[in-house]
Amino acid sequence: MASGFFALFDDIAALMDDVATMGKIAGKKTAGILGDDLAVNAEKASGFVSSRELPVLWAITKGSLLNKVIILPFAFLLSVFFPPAIAFILIIGGLYLAYEGAEKVYEFIVPHHHVKSQSRLEPLSENEILEQEKVKVKSAILTDFILSVEIVIIALGSVQGQHLNIQIPVVSAIAIIATVGVYGIVALIVRMDDLGWRLINWNDENDTLSDKIGRFLVQALPKVVKSLSIIGTIALLMVSGGLFVHNIPYIHHLEEVISIPGILFELLTGLIVGLVMFILISGLKKLIKTAGKKD
Repeated sequence: MASGFFALFDDIAALMDDVATMGKIAGKKTAGILGDDLAVNAEKASGFVSSRELPVLWAITKGSLLNKVIILPFAFLLSVFFPPAIAFILIIGGLYLAYEGAEKVYEFIVPHHHVKSQSRLEPLSENEILEQEKVKVKSAILTDFILSVEIVIIALGSVQGQHLNIQIPVVSAIAIIATVGVYGIVALIVRMDDLGWRLINWNDENDTLSDKIGRFLVQALPKVVKSLSIIGTIALLMVSGGLFVHNIPYIHHLEEVISIPGILFELLTGLIVGLVMFILISGLKKLIKTAGKKD
């Protein structure tokens, strides 16, 4: 009987060791898109009234968790009953990520003139503010859903050859970390300026250490958000390029022929595919717009 218990403990230890090993691999595979997820959600969660930032972020976090609850069972069912769909979804997701990355590059290079709406003279009522919050929260949750699909599928693709007792804990852990970790960091980012102002107003003295730290935090917030946007764009292109390299044999063979670092090859692949997608989709939008005007 004792030997049976020890054998069970050995099996559990071996399973946990396999889960930890595969978790590290899945974590590395999803690190790039998590960076983009962080950048996107930091932007989505900013711009609210200071007192409403954390409640709004909590609402988005709950929506993100619900997204994972919906996505995970479907992902595991596909893995069991139709594994080829995983690679297909990865490629489709790679096209979307490459397009989004190329669009961000285009917007960075080509100046845009945004039309500003006429400002209101009277302040928004409480109901109007809450209604705007609901719209922004829904938009953020939808964006999170798209990114969550990619995170889950990429994590699942990294453990596709493993049994379900490995796949389920690894992918579920990545999904939970993606939500808790990303939105935890986002919470720190969006409250950075608030903490800075608190430090500035800590005492009545001028130019104290707390004043300097506070001013640094206030001034650093827009730079942090902008840096995350740039890092997220690069991550988008690298992740998408990696999806093509690892799931399309021709591109994988091309990587072996061209003697450049793998990271650079994946970045260039994502950028080239993204630019092609951007040109095609932009052209399609113009055709639809022209056809609409004729009608």
